[in-house]
Amino acid sequence: MPISGFPEWLPPQRIIEQQVLDRIRSTFELYGYASLETRAVEPLETLLSKGETSKEVYLLHRLQEEENAKRDDQLGLHFDLTVPFARFVTENNGKLQFPFKRYQIQKVWRGERPQEGRYREFLQADIDVVNRDTLPFHFDTEMPLVIGDVFKSLPIPDAVILVNNRKVCEGFYRGLGLADTAQVLRTVDKLDKIGPEKVAAALVETAGATDAQAAACLALAAISATDGSFVDRVRALGVTDPLLDEGLGELLQVVETANEHAPGLVRAELKIARGLDYYTGTVYETVLQGYERFGSITSGGRYDNLASVGNTRFPGVGISIGVSRLLGLLFGQDALTVSRSVPTCVVIALASDDKRVECDRIAAALRGRGIATEVAPTAAKFGKQIQYADRRGIPYVWFPGEPDTVKDIRSGEQVEVDAATWQPPAADLYPNVSAR
Repeated sequence: MPISGFPEWLPPQRIIEQQVLDRIRSTFELYGYASLETRAVEPLETLLSKGETSKEVYLLHRLQEEENAKRDDQLGLHFDLTVPFARFVTENNGKLQFPFKRYQIQKVWRGERPQEGRYREFLQADIDVVNRDTLPFHFDTEMPLVIGDVFKSLPIPDAVILVNNRKVCEGFYRGLGLADTAQVLRTVDKLDKIGPEKVAAALVETAGATDAQAAACLALAAISATDGSFVDRVRALGVTDPLLDEGLGELLQVVETANEHAPGLVRAELKIARGLDYYTGTVYETVLQGYERFGSITSGGRYDNLASVGNTRFPGVGISIGVSRLLGLLFGQDALTVSRSVPTCVVIALASDDKRVECDRIAAALRGRGIATEVAPTAAKFGKQIQYADRRGIPYVWFPGEPDTVKDIRSGEQVEVDAATWQPPAADLYPNVSAR
């Protein structure tokens, strides 16, 4: 029986997922990110110290565990990959070369309410860069370039990366005279969920804002631009603060770098705040065109205070692709297709059961050269064996004989072949994923 929030893809969907992961992995490596995998569990104390996540953490315990087990001994499944990465860096900092660039593709678990594209168990693909003491800002500008190249390599709708900088928000709120900037950020982050009127009311109620201050916060959140024009629009609101100036300069650098790499890739969106407490500067979200109603499929940002050892800090910046979320949305809209439901490129036709050894030799020769091959499961009529291949989308059927021949069952073309030399067209070697 299916369990809500724990997706299981069918084989054709799994082929699509694997190809998407291969492209993500290869793009990450093109930018110099090294692979890392961390354990699935972390101490509960570590998980609860990083943002408003307590209601989402899945605890891990033995069935026969003592009732009075100490809380600080409890383990929970990680809800993201940044927290375990920070822990890994602090434990292994003496063995790492800094700046340390890593990617991580793993399952994570969150006790959220399942809905379309949002799961309790899901796959994330993260990149992060950390350094000792200070991290150059150019790594913040690199994040959208990597993600943009990932999405450009996939047969999916165009993606727009939304960027903001918490220094812009916090500096603006400070310049307005609002002391509890963290509470203002958390409230503004709910804008898409509850709307401007309720956000304004919540700012008055929970952050001590006047109606005028709440209106100014909403005016800032309404600013959106694909170029540097957002700077003048913020200035026009008449608020000044050194932190605001610093944030605007950094955000402008991200937007201009992205525009040079791929015009239209990035949009400054000043309502983006990100709810997690550990972000300190640049923040990112990504939406797919035509899927905006489902929200973000990537998220991330700069964190200057996530990890430390003694007096040494390890600031970082990172971004995460919600792979299961992305694919779940696309599968739900039937937006992706794959040319075949199995990896097999060619089926060896079996004339009779006593020919199976000969067919196995042909299959072994083809596999030895990287061609996915299977021998027909039974010695049925050739028409049924062709039908077996056709139902799975397998393009070729091989007929042993004197000489051997291979048939492209899509076109009907049949030619003489040799198992030592025959090679299918590159486009047929693997299943092809495409947009519908």
